[in-house]
Amino acid sequence: MDKPFSQAAENNKVPILQVLQEHFSRPASILEIGSGTGQHAQFFAQAMPHLQWLPSEVPAGLQGLQVYLRESDLPNLHAPMALDVSDPVWPLQRVGGVFSANTLHIMPWSSVPELFQGVGRVLEPGGRLCIYGPFKYEGAFTTQSNADFDRWLKSRAPHQGIRDFEAVDRLAQAQGMFLLEDRNMPANNQLLCWEMA
Repeated sequence: MDKPFSQAAENNKVPILQVLQEHFSRPASILEIGSGTGQHAQFFAQAMPHLQWLPSEVPAGLQGLQVYLRESDLPNLHAPMALDVSDPVWPLQRVGGVFSANTLHIMPWSSVPELFQGVGRVLEPGGRLCIYGPFKYEGAFTTQSNADFDRWLKSRAPHQGIRDFEAVDRLAQAQGMFLLEDRNMPANNQLLCWEMA
């Protein structure tokens, strides 16, 4: 199997890192949900050696992730684990942080509450959840390009689409988290960070 590559991940890894370095500044284990190609996992683990980086992917996507990370020789980058957010039990106990990029608009909306419920089970008090991607606000797209992207997503798979910030924030609050930051990012994306009370 060829080594997978995402141009989007390559483009956004530096801006995301700059925010994560603020929110994941202390030694901790960080679960990455939906690690995709593994480019983020490798880059962030290398740039933040004080973290134990735990990549994960749905079982169907695990092989490509393993191919990419097999070449990494970083002591703090763990072997990728199979994780479906809909599973009632996740394959880990407690973590100090959770990160996910460009997943909420890909998974069905029914899976988004399950993701937050799972994070609520594994995130330590004081731990942080950081989610990167596009969002709507009060039902409105922030840019025409995001509206076009949403139409493209729905044409590809009806269950996909850009999510409402307010709905996602309510899911976080229901798990005992409070919003720390909503950072504007390049290419009309946001980086939302919550902390577990």
